[in-house]
Amino acid sequence: MFRLAIFVTTNTIRMKITNSLKSIAVLTSGGDAPGMNACLRAVVRTANHFDISVVGINKGFQGMVENDFRSLTANDVSNIIQRGGTILKTARSAAFMTKEGRERAMNNLIKSNVDALVVIGGDGSFKGALSLSDEYNIPVIGIPGTIDNDLFGTEATIGYDTAINTVVDAVDKIRDTANAHNRLFFVEVMGRDAGFIALRSGIACGAEAVLIPESNTYVEALMGRLESGWDREKTSAIIIVAEGDDSGGAAELAKLVKKRFPQFDTRVSILGHIQRGGAPSAYDRVLASELGSWAVRTLRRGHSGVMVGRQGGKVVETSLKQAVKHNRTINPQLEELVNWLSE
Repeated sequence: MFRLAIFVTTNTIRMKITNSLKSIAVLTSGGDAPGMNACLRAVVRTANHFDISVVGINKGFQGMVENDFRSLTANDVSNIIQRGGTILKTARSAAFMTKEGRERAMNNLIKSNVDALVVIGGDGSFKGALSLSDEYNIPVIGIPGTIDNDLFGTEATIGYDTAINTVVDAVDKIRDTANAHNRLFFVEVMGRDAGFIALRSGIACGAEAVLIPESNTYVEALMGRLESGWDREKTSAIIIVAEGDDSGGAAELAKLVKKRFPQFDTRVSILGHIQRGGAPSAYDRVLASELGSWAVRTLRRGHSGVMVGRQGGKVVETSLKQAVKHNRTINPQLEELVNWLSE
């Protein structure tokens, strides 16, 4: 199996690999994010540069359980850097959550002579990788691929920049019709547990208010702001609402406002999954390429149990245990900025 000597340090598991790294497996898991394909391309081509073969696992951990593997060469990842989604597909896996399912998955990796695993995904994907690593000592590296940008240990996750740009583009169009008809639009964006998309896109598109899960929603404060805008004869506005906000979402909030201000012509727009799709931005392509390549080089250095991310302009490593245990926090200065600029 794996001839490894394990050395435990405070943040990572460092391994002295007594045989050369010959084959790695890579999968995408959880919600798809623009840039995942660019990351796959970087993993495969960097591995090929070091004469390491790559096994692609279709449908995430479910494909690992089902032995749905395929070889990936440089040609297989040609012309995908600009494509959204993921050529390896992604899926939830109830089977992998069981001990028996993980054992079956590990046996499939052994049969395919896989020496290490690269997982591109979010919090739940990293938990799955940790379970496999803890139980079978297989080297694993995580790459943050999620539009939510809620992972500890990186300033940006793959797909986040593209998702924000998608929201801003949509809201700019919505504002045109809001102004034309003197309407108050409630725009719901993704972010069941995190308001990073809502907050940053709200600032970028000049929203009058942004409601996010991390902060208590003070409906009365919003009502006061709308009343103030009405007094100043402001007849159109955009309110950005993260889907996980405790107001109940954009539709429920719109009902409350309409009841209080029947004179407002209110509309609700739920952007939904358009935020996941589309060609990745230049930033996401570069970030995905950098992290994908770094993941392979990290394995070659004998590191495991870490997520590669970007902090302060540099690629850094954070233990997967830290990445899944700690939540990123919202920048209070950005919340303050929304309030100042909407007055």
